[in-house]
Amino acid sequence: MNELCTAVHHEEEHASSNQVDDLKNKFIVLQRAFSREPYPSIALRKEHLKALKSQLSRYQQLLAEAMSDDFGHRSHTESVLADVLAPILDINHVLSHLQRWVKPKRRPTEWLFKGNKLQLRYQPKGVVGIICPWNFPLYLSLGPMITALAAGNRCMIKMPPNCPKTTSVLKRMLAEIYSEDWVCIIEGEHPQAMEISHLPFDHLVFTGSPASGKHIMANASANLTPVTLELGGKSPAVVFDDYDIEKAAERIAHGKGLNSGQICIAPDYAMVPKEKIDSFVAALQAANRKMYPSFSGNRDVTHLIDEAQEARFIALVKDAEDKGAVITRCDEKGEGRQYPLHIVTSLSPDMRICQEEIFGPLLPVYGFDDIKDVVEHIQSRPRPLACYLFSNNVEQREWVLTNTHSGGVTINDWGWHVLNHSVPFGGTGHSGIGNYHGEEGFHELSHARTVLEMKPWFPIQIFSPPYGTVLQRLTLRLFAGKADPSLREENNRGI
Repeated sequence: MNELCTAVHHEEEHASSNQVDDLKNKFIVLQRAFSREPYPSIALRKEHLKALKSQLSRYQQLLAEAMSDDFGHRSHTESVLADVLAPILDINHVLSHLQRWVKPKRRPTEWLFKGNKLQLRYQPKGVVGIICPWNFPLYLSLGPMITALAAGNRCMIKMPPNCPKTTSVLKRMLAEIYSEDWVCIIEGEHPQAMEISHLPFDHLVFTGSPASGKHIMANASANLTPVTLELGGKSPAVVFDDYDIEKAAERIAHGKGLNSGQICIAPDYAMVPKEKIDSFVAALQAANRKMYPSFSGNRDVTHLIDEAQEARFIALVKDAEDKGAVITRCDEKGEGRQYPLHIVTSLSPDMRICQEEIFGPLLPVYGFDDIKDVVEHIQSRPRPLACYLFSNNVEQREWVLTNTHSGGVTINDWGWHVLNHSVPFGGTGHSGIGNYHGEEGFHELSHARTVLEMKPWFPIQIFSPPYGTVLQRLTLRLFAGKADPSLREENNRGI
């Protein structure tokens, strides 16, 4: 028996070793291809993006069906909205602005170098690694890829292991328009998801949990690989006294219902005036039932992705109940891994739902007395990826915006700032580093290369020995100013 176990162990090690070698070989192919063509033309970049846009339209039904199969069931409309339309909107924006982004930018020289030519050029970095999570397997793989291709890079994309059918359709779709030395898809069955982060990429984009992000960053640091980390966190939705409680509840309920709350920017908890908690809970129930009538088997309801996610959700609810929380269920459990929104009140800090990102249809509700309570609550916790403020009082909103930090903000709704591709999407602190949308994303996945062209007439001798010439003394006096002789006297006296 021991001999059999040893043989199996050696066989697994051999298979794993072969897979790692295969991963490295695919990376080398990308590297060599980039070396042969280090600055792809703008026309070619646009051609690549237009081809992707066409494929997304053509394959949308197959992609939606594949994602639904991977989830057990996923709303087709949500799949097309988030995983097909969103990258198409991203491509449209890039195509409209890429020519301007790529164009070299003139910058003014210091007066000391006046007359010379200073320029900033955006150069492709090389091979970009992308590690994608399961909750939006297309948007969170193709979004970084769109920016990377726009910047002239090549890509290796690691897909999540629990989305095999989506990965299969994606590979087929991309293989029709890209060779493997432009875009390489690594399936989820490949060895540890972290293995790819050991490769010496020119940039690495990871979307996932803060805990995994720390490991990714540590692995990448061995190669001094720059990273973009799109993480998560407990994003608050704050409803102030002046805002209609039912309208706020409708929008927050939608944020927890889309993809069954399995979204990094979903409202993770709500804060409402204490005297409005009961009416807010009732409004959430009504909003949820309006969106999902006849809940069980409703095709608009996305399931929790797998048994592990379901087990975690159940454990979070039980932990809260065991510690005294009041759970208001908006409906009975549906088919399979179909769960209605669970609203949680009577919270205590030791509950897991008050400490961990929830990532499911579960919403803790806090009461507050004063706007200062809101700011203190948000600022005393790790910085969230998003913040949602429901108020028509501009002064009140600005005070919260000025005194808190978050990756992004939507006012009087949730999440839609992410679908506006002219602005960056990214976290801060615990919720991430960097971004990959818009012009800022293009800059992030490019190398900003400074080019200074010195004119032949420029008197470069003002910087060269022998020092002490009249021209040098005049130049230093002009730009550095006059020294204070009293400081030297004080120093000599030991003061």
